[in-house]
Amino acid sequence: MNKLETLKHYFGHDAFRPLQEEVVDAILNKEDVLMILPTGGGKSLCYQLPTLLMEGITVVVSPLLALMHDQVVALRSNDISAAMLSSMQTLEESQEIEQQLRNGEIKLLYVAPERLTNAYFLNLLHQLPINFFVIDEAHCVSEWGHEFRENYRRLSLLKEQFSTTPIAAFTATATNAVEQDIATNLGLESPKRVRGSLFRENLTIHARHRIKDGRQQLLEFLKLHTDESGIIYTLSRKSTENIASFLQGKGIEAKAYHAGLPTEEKNRTYANFVADRVQIVVATIAFGMGIDKSNIRFVVHMTLPKTIENFYQEIGRAGRDGVESETLLLYSAADIVQQKMFIEDLPETPYKEHAFNKLDAMVRFANSENCRHQTVAVYFDDRIESCGTKCDNCTAPASEKIDITTAARMMLSAILRTEQNFGLHYIVDVLKGSKEQRLLQNGHDSLSVYGIGDEYTKNQWLTIGDKLLELGAVAIGEFKVYKLTEFGVEVIKGAHTIDLKKERLTVQKAQAKKKVTYFDDYDVEMYDKLRTLRTQIASEKGIPPYIVFSDKTLKDLSSKAPQNKEEMLEVHGIGDVKFERYGEAFLELLVDG
Repeated sequence: MNKLETLKHYFGHDAFRPLQEEVVDAILNKEDVLMILPTGGGKSLCYQLPTLLMEGITVVVSPLLALMHDQVVALRSNDISAAMLSSMQTLEESQEIEQQLRNGEIKLLYVAPERLTNAYFLNLLHQLPINFFVIDEAHCVSEWGHEFRENYRRLSLLKEQFSTTPIAAFTATATNAVEQDIATNLGLESPKRVRGSLFRENLTIHARHRIKDGRQQLLEFLKLHTDESGIIYTLSRKSTENIASFLQGKGIEAKAYHAGLPTEEKNRTYANFVADRVQIVVATIAFGMGIDKSNIRFVVHMTLPKTIENFYQEIGRAGRDGVESETLLLYSAADIVQQKMFIEDLPETPYKEHAFNKLDAMVRFANSENCRHQTVAVYFDDRIESCGTKCDNCTAPASEKIDITTAARMMLSAILRTEQNFGLHYIVDVLKGSKEQRLLQNGHDSLSVYGIGDEYTKNQWLTIGDKLLELGAVAIGEFKVYKLTEFGVEVIKGAHTIDLKKERLTVQKAQAKKKVTYFDDYDVEMYDKLRTLRTQIASEKGIPPYIVFSDKTLKDLSSKAPQNKEEMLEVHGIGDVKFERYGEAFLELLVDG
């Protein structure tokens, strides 16, 4: 078979996506390759397809066992021989895979980077016909990337040990500096460099200041995504459990996931999420790297990520199938302070300054009034036009700012008159004239600032406090105590005016809207029937539903309603292998209606 026949037969696609064929050809020509393509752009196919057209075995280096396992399952479901060698396997299982490798029965072998420093394994590789190496998540090579891993740095040994074997490196995100660092450290020889646009046109990005704990905003957002898969990221282990419990209390199927949970529980949650038995996972950033689930419809951040790289990679887990998906970032100035405290604990090195710079870029992104997609692209040295309709800034009406100088001076005065010994909520209680017992015991009901803040609600005062923190008028000390800065003193004296976007003082509820779908005319009733059948087949086969058919394929099926095999092979994502395995059952359902 040629390239296009292989593409259709094994992967069910009639044509390559942008940049894929260019990389496939480079690998077939035995060139070194460095590809930077956003999540969902189809990087895996770029190396999975050419090995089917080449003699020998492709060794894929990947950082996570879950990612390797999912890819091996997906490849085998497409009738492609693949295996992984990892610590999860018994000695007998590993020996069986080694024998299959020697017999030429495996085309793709997945391993963790640590295994390549093992002398026994290196000796095995020297006895095998390796056609090329793949370095997945290649940004882990660079110490200036956001997920530097020491074992990735050691992959320079590949060119030392296998000098004539090409290397293909892939990552979703890399600045120009990180790109060069990857190429240099892997020893790539005049690599074919391919960089895709950072713009994910099926991804809508929203960023909002968090109101209180953000839970009400989260619920309003989830009303727009009922019965859809999503990930909610939060900073701490405890908060994952608290938010998951909160959602369960609202009748939403959600599970917590963090590094402190028993391995069995984490594995069960992961498997149930991939199989669509759990709707939402509330997780720390430990969850999701390289997750191969294509039908994640939304990603929510309950706190500010530490870098744009982290943020972009995490939201990239939504909409990998090309169907419309949505992301929401909720943040507050307190998040900034917390992230800075984490960085302060690092040793004094150039990396520490680098971490502060990355956090500052993330803060600027969150507060920006420019196109979200454009801001991300600029960070990664890319240039795109404004998205138009795919972010909150581009769809928002012209911002109207209001002067809050008087309110700011009230708050700063309250901080000063309570001797800079209390947190923001306490200060707001003073301004609102609270009868809270501690406040009365401290005698703060006798202060001139007591009860002068009726013009604003408590949430609005908290937003004003956030603004003062962003501007550097206040700083948070030990025990979250608010203290004035020199700039704050100047504001009290009337040396500066403070304004704020009007909408930040308005508690906005998400309005009901028609869900955007990839196909405007698909049959919703038939789509639901197809989903049910997919779940049944996946359960019987013991594989995730999206491996049977993606959401995009089901919508195309319900739209085109094929009545025979020939028509069904015209549907997105269905090739000969998929049809032989699953096609008859779906065809029968479509014919019977």
